[in-house]
Amino acid sequence: MSAVLERLAAVIAARKGADPASSHTAGLLAKGAGKCAEKFGEEAVEAIVAAAAGDRAALRYEAADVLYHLLVMLAAREVTLEEVLAELERREGVSGIAEKAARRR
Repeated sequence: MSAVLERLAAVIAARKGADPASSHTAGLLAKGAGKCAEKFGEEAVEAIVAAAAGDRAALRYEAADVLYHLLVMLAAREVTLEEVLAELERREGVSGIAEKAARRR
């Protein structure tokens, strides 16, 4: 399942430094990390609205946009998908309560 995300992350990485006129991704990255974060936030809100409305098709569409814009935002800050997946793997099997408590120490 993560193969699609891995391929998408690779495409996004390859578009860094490309001509913004030739690539939407390059255009986003050229605007800087702040704009990429803003766009991610907009897409997250759209997904929230779709979920709250119970619109399954819209949620699926917006969730795909959220994942894409998350990967763009990560690339803008040079955080790789592999790093995020490693963090999820580190947390696997750890209760959310215990994980949050460990962060407070």
